[in-house]
Amino acid sequence: MPFTTFGLSSAALDGIKAMGYVEPTPIQLRAIPLIMAGQDVIGSAQTGTGKTAAFALPILTQLGQHSHATRVLILEPTRELAAQVETAFRDFARFTDLRVAVLYGGVGYGHQMDALRNGVDIIVATPGRLLDHSGRGTCKLDQVKFLVLDEADRMLDMGFLPDVRRIVERCPRQRHTSLFSATIPPQIETLIKWAMKNPQTVEIGARRTPAETVKHVIYAVAEDQKSDLLRALLDQVSYNSVLIFCRTKHRADRIAGLLKKNNHAVAVLHSNRTQREREQALRGFRDGRFEVLVATDIAARGLDIADVSHVINYDVPQHPEDYIHRIGRTGRAEAKGDAFTLMVAEDSPHVAAIERFISQKIPRLKLENFNYKYTALFEEGKPGQPQGYERKVKAVRLSGGYYFGPARRRKR
Repeated sequence: MPFTTFGLSSAALDGIKAMGYVEPTPIQLRAIPLIMAGQDVIGSAQTGTGKTAAFALPILTQLGQHSHATRVLILEPTRELAAQVETAFRDFARFTDLRVAVLYGGVGYGHQMDALRNGVDIIVATPGRLLDHSGRGTCKLDQVKFLVLDEADRMLDMGFLPDVRRIVERCPRQRHTSLFSATIPPQIETLIKWAMKNPQTVEIGARRTPAETVKHVIYAVAEDQKSDLLRALLDQVSYNSVLIFCRTKHRADRIAGLLKKNNHAVAVLHSNRTQREREQALRGFRDGRFEVLVATDIAARGLDIADVSHVINYDVPQHPEDYIHRIGRTGRAEAKGDAFTLMVAEDSPHVAAIERFISQKIPRLKLENFNYKYTALFEEGKPGQPQGYERKVKAVRLSGGYYFGPARRRKR
């Protein structure tokens, strides 16, 4: 079913086309018609399944033209998610005159207050900063027609539900409400009963395993050798195009600058880049002018980037599902791909969570001819580890290095 069957506005359809979207994802197929029909929606789906477009496209269609009143409010648990959703809304709304603002903490109030003063149709915000603006009188919610509570389970984990309740109370009772959450614990069910009216539930199963066409491995390294190992990997590995994921925008800029000094053709993609810069980066990467794209998780969710031969997680993702989304950028359409993850000692809990999530051990490699400093990660699997760890370690020759992981599992 193409996007044109949903009754979306021509401006929204143009935005979809410009983003490179071709077919709706399962949650978009099921949620868009419900929101277009004015029904409250509970979307149970993992991050990266296309949730943002599922609520953004029907909302943008129903907003029409710019108004100085804020009519859409999207709540996100973190600054990073707020920035990503704001970017997505700007991309989808690029052929409209609608205005979008993002409000989150950790930065000054100046630019945010300027945007609010000029009038915005759509606000994407974290709860704390939104309440700050509301308390200052710089943000009014009395004309909100569409309320979206995104990543509700993470807002629960971070202790934001009391703030969310305060915010919902400041919105009109007559409104459309959507709630998206990977899981629906009892506290979220209580919020649903209080904040929503006869919601329709859309459940999409989570993908918990990488594509079989992707070979994914971990390179353990000392923290101060991380960037050196990245450069060595790019020097030794044969690739067509590489997508490198960093945890922060500052880190992405730094790594891109480092690789440019090594004569790599590099583009950067994160939410601080202007729309023109983001478009140039994606277009250049797709066209082959840039061999490397350094990005935050904005590139892990929803962007149509084909023919990526390698994904490198310069920083281990902090949420297991993000690992699946990131490495899913390669090995698409049954093509083969490689996914490398650079792991330092403090990443061990996150790697363990990823391996539990995908129900498999990710092979560890050492890059040949790289002068490693010692790290305790090299002791993984040796005697003295907790019960259940592998006892023996054996080097096995593999493409691009040698495996130093467990040889066999100890019998209990």
